Amino acid sequence: MRLEHVEIPVNNKLLADFWSGSEKLRSFFEYEYNDGAFKTRFHYLKSKHYYNKELSSIIRQFMEPFGISGKVEEHLKDLANGSVAVVGGQQAGILTGPLYSVHKAISVILLAKEQSEKLGEKVVPIFWIAGEDHDLDEINHTYTMVNGMVKKRAYSERSKLKTMASTTNIQKEELKSLLNTIFFDYGETEYTQSLYKSCLSHLEQSQTFTDFFARLMNELFQTQGLLMVDAAYPPFRKLESDFFVKMIELNKQIAEVVVVKEQALNDAGYGTPILAKTDGANLFYVHEGERFLLERNEGIYQDSTKFITLTEEELLEIAKNHPEKLSNNVVTRPLMQEMTIPVLAFVGGPGELAYWATLKEAFKVLDLQMPILAPRLNITLVERKIDQLLSTYQLSMLDIIEGKAQGLKTQYLDSVQDEEAKKCIEALNEMVKEQYGKLDAHLKTQNLELQSVIERNMKYHEMQFDYLSKKIEQQILVKHDKTIRQFDLMQLEIYPNDSLQERVYNPFQYLNHYGPTLIQDLCDLPFEIANKHYVILL
Repeated sequence: MRLEHVEIPVNNKLLADFWSGSEKLRSFFEYEYNDGAFKTRFHYLKSKHYYNKELSSIIRQFMEPFGISGKVEEHLKDLANGSVAVVGGQQAGILTGPLYSVHKAISVILLAKEQSEKLGEKVVPIFWIAGEDHDLDEINHTYTMVNGMVKKRAYSERSKLKTMASTTNIQKEELKSLLNTIFFDYGETEYTQSLYKSCLSHLEQSQTFTDFFARLMNELFQTQGLLMVDAAYPPFRKLESDFFVKMIELNKQIAEVVVVKEQALNDAGYGTPILAKTDGANLFYVHEGERFLLERNEGIYQDSTKFITLTEEELLEIAKNHPEKLSNNVVTRPLMQEMTIPVLAFVGGPGELAYWATLKEAFKVLDLQMPILAPRLNITLVERKIDQLLSTYQLSMLDIIEGKAQGLKTQYLDSVQDEEAKKCIEALNEMVKEQYGKLDAHLKTQNLELQSVIERNMKYHEMQFDYLSKKIEQQILVKHDKTIRQFDLMQLEIYPNDSLQERVYNPFQYLNHYGPTLIQDLCDLPFEIANKHYVILL
């Protein structure tokens, strides 16, 4: 395994300006990203009260069914004794979802280790599973490579209700069938059977998407001691009770300052990432596992269909006695995270940085402070065969992103075409047209009107010539299939569907070829949170 980094264009304007230290962005975040900020934030957290012991107990309770490793045990004790945390999170995707889910976890672990050393204090890594999210279409699929194409492999069982990932029971036989298809697509290696059996074992012990996700992540990161908590976990909701109360009491102010801040963000040229509304309650009500987004109107909280209608007093009573019936949205989730966890830094992707940029004043309404924002690592995994092809054709990752592999493929296809055969077919076509023209002229001298018949015959011959041309091209493609596939393979591995690899494939594709130590070996590499795109040569 070899680590390199490349400079690739940053298409996200906010992220590019974040790394450049743009003055335009400073008013949207509490801290810049530097060592001084980490020291200041650490001392700020130490001046506040957090329920560390209760939080550690909740995380332990959540993770015990999955297995508590020695390193997890160490971090649980550190947290109970007052340690601060680096936090990142993601939805509970199939086979952990896209690679960037794993990249986030690695980023969280890396930054926690780094700041432990720099601050001389224990910093623990926590992964926040967004199990309360109900958009199951975002998490019910993954992608594989089949015959030179990217294939979407999806769990097709659908719920008509907006049920949360943590309350939606999975159909095990269907998910098992999906796993069979995915691993068949991967192809057999020395690691396939053990990897597949491990996934099936975790599936058998799981009831929901969140269960399956958490079990896989726990196995992948157990040596790193990654702590995990599900946002929808009932004991965690109980800890959040008083904080829900506070958010309801200050609901109007939170909504208003977010709208103003988002407008300022838009005026600065960064768009409106959350489309905040002044009458938005920024809370969901959970009814029989289904989430209903609430709006506020003169003290009444309703969903858009008015199926749910609650007074503020009723909503406060629910927060105090049944907090499991409430759920956060994109605005309140970061606020709740800050109230329940001593967050030194939050690790997020470009989209998350954008919506966090609307929340600084909302933190202040609750007498909170926005934590340090740390962009996650950007990583592309390059297998040995792909590295060899890149070397053979003298291409870089940036070349692939810019389409040069496909350009070379086009050039190659042009170079192997049988031009002589094309000329022969064109000559035959012209000769046939000429002879039909003579025949048509002759028939007219005999007062025979058969022009329509002649035209139909000519079209038939043209179709036959076209068919012959295509068959010749097909034979040429078959003859040169190996080289053509090489160009396609480089594109598919590095920039599938014109998107970065980490947004398409899941880690099991690479575990299948590299082996079970992949995550451990990645965590041992000397990454740094910086404006870099890392290339890992496996």
